[in-house]
Amino acid sequence: MNKTSKIFVAGGTGLVGSAIIKNLIDKGYTNIVSNYRNRMPNTEHLAPNTNTNSVQYIKLDLLDTLAVSEFFKQHKPEFVFLAAAKVGGIVANNTYRADFIYENLAIQNNVIHQSYLHKVKKLLFLGSTCIYPKNAPQPMSEDSLLTSELEYTNEPYAIAKIAGIKMCESYNIQYGTNFISVMPTNLYGPNDNFDLETSHVLPALLRKMHEAKVNNEPQVEIWGSGKPRREFLYSEDMADACTFLLEKRDFQDTYNPNDKEIRNTHINIGTGEDISIKELAYLIKDIVGFKGELYFNTEKPDGTMIKLTNPSKLHALGWRHKVELEEGIKMVYEWYLKEVKQDVK
Repeated sequence: MNKTSKIFVAGGTGLVGSAIIKNLIDKGYTNIVSNYRNRMPNTEHLAPNTNTNSVQYIKLDLLDTLAVSEFFKQHKPEFVFLAAAKVGGIVANNTYRADFIYENLAIQNNVIHQSYLHKVKKLLFLGSTCIYPKNAPQPMSEDSLLTSELEYTNEPYAIAKIAGIKMCESYNIQYGTNFISVMPTNLYGPNDNFDLETSHVLPALLRKMHEAKVNNEPQVEIWGSGKPRREFLYSEDMADACTFLLEKRDFQDTYNPNDKEIRNTHINIGTGEDISIKELAYLIKDIVGFKGELYFNTEKPDGTMIKLTNPSKLHALGWRHKVELEEGIKMVYEWYLKEVKQDVK
């Protein structure tokens, strides 16, 4: 990529896409186009003191095949970050199972196929480490894919993302495209989803404890025992890894050329470090300054007990994370306070 290359960030209003756009702007890229589905995003957070006019936002529903085709014909992107997805936590994944598999498959099919048809030079497809089996050996390496059954609560989403990996591999093998798949671990950061029904655990805990502090509540309820362990990656670190891979690496770097079968070409993006939900809760409690008690409701599901990535493949390709968890949560809380515009008592 050069600084004036036409770059399409599909899904630029969410946690992942907005972090990628910020990273691109910070690195001097000036010809970025992104899409929004319902409302024009606020771009103030992207890059202070940087010309955000380098980003053009287009209203585009990525579920609409004809609209996506017209977008590629008109804008002719050279590089694509496929960051658009329907995402959520345990409740959302298990409740809206049909929505999760349909929407994610449709988005992927439309963007990947149009990228092939319009000769995109390189595409980076973002999935999630929930693609790995429920009982995958820890830490999870790329070779764990499809070795046993998935976690039931997020099976539809995981299957959609596995299909995206295989679609990229298959187009590369059959058509000679240069599509790379990356699987970030649990992400958090600016522009996260703080809706208590659909958010992931870290932003949900942060919001719960902030509101409990503001309202002087004596207790915060947390689903499950607190024993499961999770890995968390700051979204801006994830974005930096994605940009690095699109700039510096190609599909042929993701597998051994001596292998008879090309598979498991995706790349984990993670820290290789985890923390229990209980430890995370108390860390957020301290950062927020909530003085009440934490109640772990063991009647609610825990989900998978351990989910830790093995990022050695990414390390070998030349990238490591920079932001540690406590520092990252402090930055997210500062952002959250500014966005919600609430005075903390």
